[in-house]
This record gives sequence, C-alpha cells and structure tokens, in this order.
Amino acid sequence: MKANRRLLILAVAALALLVLFFIAAAIVSPYHSLTVDILGSYFPAWMVCIVCGLALTLVSHWIIQACNLKPYVGPAPLIYSSLMIIFTFATWIMFYQN
Repeated sequence: MKANRRLLILAVAALALLVLFFIAAAIVSPYHSLTVDILGSYFPAWMVCIVCGLALTLVSHWIIQACNLKPYVGPAPLIYSSLMIIFTFATWIMFYQN
C-alpha cells in the first residue's frame, strides 16, 4: 500500500516538473524555427529530434528485452512514451540549445 502511494506521489511530482518545463520552454523559446539541411531539403529541427527520440526508444526497448528486464518495467505504453519524450527533449537540448 505504501509503495503504491509513493509511486503516485512520484508520478504527480514528475508531471508537475514536466508542466513547469513546458511553461519555461514556452516563455524562453525563440521566435524562429531551426531547419536542418538533409540531402538538399530543409526539415524542421523538431522533426529530426522526434526521429532520434524514436530510434533511441527502440534501442532501449531492445536492451530491455535482451536483458530480460520486461517483468521489472511498469506499464509499457507509459514507459515507452515517456522514454520517447525524454530522448526527444534530450536530443533537442544537446544539438539545438542555442
């Protein structure tokens, strides 16, 4: 019972931090869109970050399956969608922070 309560408190705290991150990003964001030249076509940088986030999520899924950690992972849709969001934002911060 206490473990479920701790998990709920942790989930609410993580959601609050995510909302604060989105608010801060909306306030600080520049007024122009970054573009990336890929084979002569210009793509928005956020599209490249989403593709990188998806690829890193697939790699982490394969690692979880290879190490037999699937019984220890919580609800799969929540975990993998959260991983994709985290990897997408991390890619954005690492490559396009300026």
